Amino acid sequence: MLSVLLSPEYTLIWGILLAAALWMPLRHLIWVMSVRRMIRKQLPADDGVQQRLKRRAGFTAALLASVFSIFYTDYLFSLMR
Repeated sequence: MLSVLLSPEYTLIWGILLAAALWMPLRHLIWVMSVRRMIRKQLPADDGVQQRLKRRAGFTAALLASVFSIFYTDYLFSLMR
């Protein structure tokens, strides 16, 4: 059963699962770095601005996690062929 799941036909599914696993910690990391940059520049970081930064961080994290995970799983499964 496990050998079937680790076959190259499931590269896209494994990429999606890896992207989902990486999205939340990556989003939080990007958001914290953005808020700290705003504080360091002494700009007002009220709740509205932080929510906007969190949405932007979520989009950036989704893009980075999906691109990384697709390339990584493609490389990983190419080694198994």
